[in-house]
Amino acid sequence: MARRIDVTGAGGVHLAAWEFADPPKTEEADRSIPGVLLLHGLMGRASHWASTARWLSARYRAVALDQRGHGQSGKPPQAAYTRDAYIEDTAAAVEQLDLAPAVLIGHGMGALTAWQLAAKRPELVRGLIICDMRASALGAASQREWADWFNSWPVPFATLADVRKWFGEDDPWVERPNPARGEFYAEVMHEGADGWRPVFEPDRMLRSRETWVYDAHWEELAQVPCPTLVVRGVDGELGRAEAQEMVRVLPKGEYAEVADAGPLLPYDRPEAWRAAVEPFLDRVGE
Repeated sequence: MARRIDVTGAGGVHLAAWEFADPPKTEEADRSIPGVLLLHGLMGRASHWASTARWLSARYRAVALDQRGHGQSGKPPQAAYTRDAYIEDTAAAVEQLDLAPAVLIGHGMGALTAWQLAAKRPELVRGLIICDMRASALGAASQREWADWFNSWPVPFATLADVRKWFGEDDPWVERPNPARGEFYAEVMHEGADGWRPVFEPDRMLRSRETWVYDAHWEELAQVPCPTLVVRGVDGELGRAEAQEMVRVLPKGEYAEVADAGPLLPYDRPEAWRAAVEPFLDRVGE
């Protein structure tokens, strides 16, 4: 079961937060158990964290946030997609949901937001898990590749089956068939009069990405005071050498990796993901 909770983010943007628990927590229980906030990556949505949040809910108050421009949260004009806005949104969620000091779990762009908040507002964060996010600058070529990729999408899709097939098999970025990837993207589509399109605006995703893709983020990592676990899928975007350097730079860094996993590790390998992160949570989450 999922309970929607409204949050007001930076600039008054409406944000949708989702608590996944069965049975749902009571207001009294909410205040008595440790909080965890889950942040999806670029193009993702809170529901991608559903399986993680449900097992977390046995011991924590686990809430996943639809970040601005994503899911059922507000989609403000393009100028609103700044790093500061994402960080302030997350701080607002932690405070308004009474989660502090929370464990932040972030994937991709959500992981960057999490470690930037931990560096800027350490009193809000007791622990941090970073999944498949690089600290190095990726540069202009990477941004152009993403723009070209968005332009290659054969939208609108006639059916959700077509969505699953294209992202799971036909997309040139897919090296081998990956049904979980197809399901991941099917979850961020909605049906209109002409077929299925993403719930987000691709140009706003590019705007969000360009606010961090040209810069390195090592200095902010070094300013994170809380225990931090860096997790990578062996076939993901984050290489082993860079991940281990991130652990070295972090004042309290730890490392974990999962074999036979790509960039969507928490979504397509949920059991292996749990095995990688649960021991860390046992130490820092209480």
